[in-house]
Amino acid sequence: MSAPAAPEIAELEEQERLLTLPRFTHDDAWTLGTLLVELARERDAPVAVDIRRGGQQLFHAALPGSTPDNDAWIDRKRRVVERYGCSSLLVGSRFRAKGTTFEDSSRLDPDTYAAHGGAFPLTVKDTGVIGTVVVSGLPQIEDHRLVVEALEKFLNA
Repeated sequence: MSAPAAPEIAELEEQERLLTLPRFTHDDAWTLGTLLVELARERDAPVAVDIRRGGQQLFHAALPGSTPDNDAWIDRKRRVVERYGCSSLLVGSRFRAKGTTFEDSSRLDPDTYAAHGGAFPLTVKDTGVIGTVVVSGLPQIEDHRLVVEALEKFLNA
């Protein structure tokens, strides 16, 4: 079975526009985090999940099969969202659309930043990006899709 195709840049931008939150509290972090854990458990996905607002970690879970490497990937992908204000997959896709890679052209240390799918901005209406939600443990497109699915369910709950 082949890996799923990466979404187009326009689709990634639309996801971010649609997945704007009315607010984001500590309780919302718990709700979104547990939703992500439930979705991952349903799929036996060996992921780690991280949710932050500003500099504060509000939720973290490591499911069976995840490793400390997943936490390192979380940190690297999260830093991309914090720096660029959009999903880590969108950042990487924009570099690829220019015929290059994030690693070759961003001038950022790849041991500190990773423009691989799985990190998504938490954007609050009329405020902007206030934090991140990150999944690591699956191929990058699947990490991204899991986060998007959880945010869609969270917003429609």
